[in-house]
This record gives sequence, C-alpha cells and structure tokens, in this order.
Amino acid sequence: DGVNVLFIIVDDLRPVLGCYGDKLVKSPNIDQLASQSMVFSNAYAQQAVCAPSRVSFLTGRRPDTTRLYDFYSYWRVHAGNYSTMPQYFKENGYVTLSVGKVFHPGVSSNYSDDYPYSWSIPPFHPSAEKYENDKTCRGKDGKLHANLVCPVNVTEMPGGTLPDIQSTEEAIHLLNVMKTTRQKFFLAVGYHKPHIPLRYPQEFLKLYPLENITLAPDPWVPRKLPSVAYNPWMDIRQRDDVQALNVSFPYGALPDDFQRRIRQSYYAAVSYLDVQIGLLLSALDDAGLSNNTIVVFTADHGWSLGEHGEWAKYSNFDVATRVPLMFYVPGMTASPVNQGARVFPYLDPFSHIGGSVPQGQSKKVVELVSLFPTLAELAGLQIPPACPEMSFGVVLCTEGRSIVHYFNISEGKVEQGKEGCDDSDRCFNEEPVALSQYPRPADTPQWNSDKPRLKDIRIMGYSMRTINYRYTLWVQFDPSNFSANFEDVHAGELYMMESDPNQDYNIYNNTSHGW
Repeated sequence: DGVNVLFIIVDDLRPVLGCYGDKLVKSPNIDQLASQSMVFSNAYAQQAVCAPSRVSFLTGRRPDTTRLYDFYSYWRVHAGNYSTMPQYFKENGYVTLSVGKVFHPGVSSNYSDDYPYSWSIPPFHPSAEKYENDKTCRGKDGKLHANLVCPVNVTEMPGGTLPDIQSTEEAIHLLNVMKTTRQKFFLAVGYHKPHIPLRYPQEFLKLYPLENITLAPDPWVPRKLPSVAYNPWMDIRQRDDVQALNVSFPYGALPDDFQRRIRQSYYAAVSYLDVQIGLLLSALDDAGLSNNTIVVFTADHGWSLGEHGEWAKYSNFDVATRVPLMFYVPGMTASPVNQGARVFPYLDPFSHIGGSVPQGQSKKVVELVSLFPTLAELAGLQIPPACPEMSFGVVLCTEGRSIVHYFNISEGKVEQGKEGCDDSDRCFNEEPVALSQYPRPADTPQWNSDKPRLKDIRIMGYSMRTINYRYTLWVQFDPSNFSANFEDVHAGELYMMESDPNQDYNIYNNTSHGW
C-alpha cells in the first residue's frame, strides 16, 4: 500500500548542526533524525536564493531550464509545463499536502503554491506569517523596531504565536487526519527560520552566551575575490538595527560585536527550529507512522555568517550553496522498530547532552535537483526519465539523477567496476559534480546585485563543485534569449578544497585555463 513521505524543507539553513560536526549548536532532534538516516555532507543547491532553488528541486530541473533566476515568473507559463515532485506523487495515488513555505509564494508559484497541480488540498500558510517583517522587536529604547536580530517574547506577538509554531501544529493535525483516513500521503512542511528577520522565542538566547560566539574564521573580503562575485547583502542593510550602524556600501564591515550578535541569533533560531522538528517527528511516532514514512530533511540553500565579509545568500560560495540533506528510510537506513517503540522521542535542547552520529554518511557531491528522482525511487515509484538536452516541451523528466545507489556504499569501499552502469554510460565511478549559478547586473556590486530582475541580468556565474575544488566562471549573459556566452569571461574563481577549505584564496589567475 505504499510508503508515506514527510518532506521537511527549511529556509536559509546552512549545515550548522551537531550531526554535521558543529560544536556550538544545540540541535538534538535533527541530530537524532540523522542517527537514523543517510546523511549527505556535500549537498548543494542550484541557486542560492529562495524561489529559483525551490522551483528547481521541486521540478527536478536546473534554473536555466525553469528560466527562473528571480521571483517574477511562473515556470509553467514562462518555460514549460513541467510536472513537480508533489504532482508526480499525487498522480501516483498520494494525498499531497503543503504546510508553510514550500513553494516560494507569489507569481513564481502562480499565487497558489502551484495548487491544484501539486497539491490535493489548498496549501496551509500560518496566519502569523504576515507579521514577519513588522516592527515586533523591542529595542534598547523600549520601542518596537523591524530589526535583523529579533529575540521576542512569544506571548507579546500578534496572536501569541510565531509562524513555525503554527506550521508544526498544522502538520501534526494533518498527520493525525492521515492516520485516521489511512491514505498514503506526501506531506511537505516548510519552516521559515532561520530566514531573516532572526525572530525567535528569546529563551533560546540562553543556549548561546555571547562570550562563546566567535567571528567567522575569514571575516574579510578576500584580496583576489572578483568584484562580480561579491554579494553586498542589501536585505540586511535595510533592517532597522543594521541601518543604524551606518556601514559603508558595499565593502564596509559590520562591527565585531554586532557580527557576534547575528551569529548568536542565527544559532538560537536553529535551536528554535530544532524544537519544531522534534515536536513534528515525535508526533509521527505518536501516530504510529514512523515505520512506513520516509523523512527527508533539507534546506533551499545556505546563508553566509560573515565569511568573506559577506552576509546572507546570493553567492556561489559553499556557505551559500551547501545545505543539509538526510533521508530516513524505514527498513533501509534504520531497522524497523516494534509496534509502540519510539524512533523519535522528543529531546529538549535545554537539557539534552551528548550528540549522535549519523547512521550512514556519504561525502559524495550531490545536488538538490536530484531530490525528485531519488524520492521517487525510495517510494517505489517509477523514476522519471532523464531530460533530453532541450527539455522545454517535455512534461515529465529530470535533470538530476537518483542518489539511492550511494545509500548502501560504505565510505571505505572504492566504488568501481561496471555494475550499475546504464546505456547512457553514466557510471557510478565517475566523480560527481554539483552545479550552481548566480546572476549579476554588473561587474561591480550594485544595490540590486543580490537579486537582479531577469531584464537586468548581464552576467551569470556558473559554478562547479567537486570534492576537490570549486571552479566558477562569470560570463556574459543575455536575458532576452537566456543565452550565456562562455567566450566572454568577465572573471573566474578557483579554490582548492584541501588547502583552502574556506574558499579564501582564488588561484584562477595562477593557473592555465585550458579546462
């Protein structure tokens, strides 16, 4: 009768999690999920901004195929009538449900989160979402501001709640409805935090005394960073508390103490998120569904916390493109539990001590565009076919490839030989790469460099990440016909991961470019 899917997508979460080796963060519930899951430590988004990334992994197509690099077009009208992952599950007999931020709201999902194509019932949005950017942060002056750093007393918030708390409650309600009706389901739950503003219940600050918070290891703008690669973090500059600091555009640094506060609040928001995930997974146990539900946990992209003198996403660096990615598959990544035994008991981050080790971990480089075929295979559905070179007219195909074959490979074994090769000659012993891209309006940082509208894009940074290096070319781009000209290279970046894990020393100009 099929297996259910619980798909958890988090906004702007880089892998600052215990299960990814972060020593400071308290994330016991996500770590517990990891201890029962296959965890990918090298997973990357295809573009480090919300709408393009989400449309890409929900359709299984790259941004050059969805033609969405900004927020202002709907792929079914603007590019092609591509089926989505939830739509595919729905067409295969699943009840598909959306809670919170799954598709990016607005025109890029037809003002309906792609309902009715993708979802069986209209998507749920928390009512408290509309206050996200209001003045709800109490400043030192006792007045309310629209700050970046925004710990709050939840009881003082409109409706006495926050969006992610409401989303968890609704998701738990839907799990219980599904249990009662016994229908197989695909439930997507999209959490808002740690997206800015960093607005979360103030008690989570207690977990992170300011004296324990360090600056980024590389809080300066790298000397050889091409100006086109820099993102000037405009969205942060527009918050009241940052505006008051009067930092010069584009390269002025935030004061050290404020950098620490941002990092502290990001961590606090992650622990607040961890509590929501803990409550949700504990409810999955309560409903008796942990034994027949696949759980996927990931994010739409990362978020820079001062590395390279940058904040927010909007770049091709690992801090912006790398995401957590884990799959709990009952009977595959974890042994089935006896009826009534708990897989995901709730863990309180304020009292829980001790980490847990991922069940399985792969260092293979993987891409979010591969989520669609991977989940189809895990659920026992037919894997959507690989897209042809030009696929604008193809309704169902994927530009990703299923990564299920990485699940049962122990890291010690060298993968070789011809097993698992198909006729397209794509062998598993080839070195996988992750492709990301980012558009820019100009060679130097502008007010719209972070989020240029399609008509203003002049340069596209195409970036390739392998286990050994990140290689990026910034090339001329024509938005009128969506064409990139690789003969016209504006700048290049090359970082060798072994000697330069933080991507601070661009050696592109020291190398011959006959790649």
